[in-house]
Amino acid sequence: MSSVVDGLPSNKRLPAVIAISLGIGMATLDTAIINTALPTLAEGIGTDSASVIWVVNAYQLATIAAVLPFASLSDVLGHRRVFLGGLLVFILASLFCGLAWSLPTLTAARVVQGLGAAAIMSVNIALLRHIYPAKILGRGLGYNSLVVGLAFTLGPTAASAILSVTTWHWLYLINVPLGLLAVVLGLRSLPEIPRSGHAFDRLAAILCAGLFALLVLGLGSAVHGAEGDLSLGLIGVALVCGVWLMRRQAAHPAPMLAIDLFKRPLFALSSLTAICAFSAQGLAFVSLPFLLQTALGHSQVATGFLMTPWPAVVAVMALIAGRLADRVSLALLCGIGLLMLSAGMAALALLSEGASTFDIGWRMALCGAGFGFFQSPNLKAIMTSAPLARSGGASGIVATSRLLGQTLGASLVALCFHLSAVSGPYHALWLGCAFALAGALASGLRLMQQPGQA
Repeated sequence: MSSVVDGLPSNKRLPAVIAISLGIGMATLDTAIINTALPTLAEGIGTDSASVIWVVNAYQLATIAAVLPFASLSDVLGHRRVFLGGLLVFILASLFCGLAWSLPTLTAARVVQGLGAAAIMSVNIALLRHIYPAKILGRGLGYNSLVVGLAFTLGPTAASAILSVTTWHWLYLINVPLGLLAVVLGLRSLPEIPRSGHAFDRLAAILCAGLFALLVLGLGSAVHGAEGDLSLGLIGVALVCGVWLMRRQAAHPAPMLAIDLFKRPLFALSSLTAICAFSAQGLAFVSLPFLLQTALGHSQVATGFLMTPWPAVVAVMALIAGRLADRVSLALLCGIGLLMLSAGMAALALLSEGASTFDIGWRMALCGAGFGFFQSPNLKAIMTSAPLARSGGASGIVATSRLLGQTLGASLVALCFHLSAVSGPYHALWLGCAFALAGALASGLRLMQQPGQA
């Protein structure tokens, strides 16, 4: 255990980074693996394809509901304790997932696993801010983005490899040894960061969880054709929770929803940029399989291969952008990246039947390059625009912006398909193009701030 002022010494930095990378890598890889293996899961536990979606939904709902409460809890208990506690919960839940015998037991275990992932995601960026010296923080965030990019890239391949030699249970059980290694490294190397003096607000945590979980459920039910009264009711209760939460914590020194940080223009614009960018990515990742398989006639295996350039190039560009983020205007880097993403999505929307592998591949690579160019600089912009003492709250907003953007993007794809089953993928890509442009505009507004801040 180490205390830290401006980063850890280099000999202690590597094991700490490996611990964090294993944690965030498992949480990310788990999502990519399970999405790929849903048909096999449905057959293995004896359920239909519509019902097995709850294996994904339960994890996502638990994660988005709990991220900000765990970020707030980290200010009270310490980032280190919340991260390690999240790892232990994730490991135990993975074990129970691997031992599940039915859809209800697997879904329940996935809820607990989502809570563990929320704890990991809520503080991983805050820990990195204290592990890396300020002068090379961008590089450290670039490595973090590289891990996430590689996890998304290798997810389908890892799922296929595991299922080719053993049963679906090992999709979850593989997390146990990896997680235990992360815990051992984390116990030895993660820094102990000074805690705040305020108490944890349990009611605020319930209201915050209700706000995001009910909002996501309401939006999802609306675009999937549920009764209007049900959707409006869920969204209405979510808004009531949000208003109650803000009133309750109006005078709080470190509010759970980070209202104090959103009063800072750079923080607010950077968070808005993140939501727009991840919405664009969500629109693309959900709609592209339908475009490639239904409209362009590719097989499921070929579709996975054709989509690989996007996350693979994100991983490569994350390292380059991370290093540039320590020397070049963050707003400029983000703006350029999102313009590239917008151009790439527009190019994908213009694909026609008979497009070659090269035609598809360079468009995917352009999107990946743009997203990779945006991600690390924007992470640094969010974290450095918040006071060091509010790193936990800022880290929670990073995770929430990503999850909210991805959820919004996926919901909008469903809406596009509801409006037109044939043209739905194309509409979704054009909408993603617009979101990326909106993100570039929000990023550009940061250039109007004081020199050196953007």
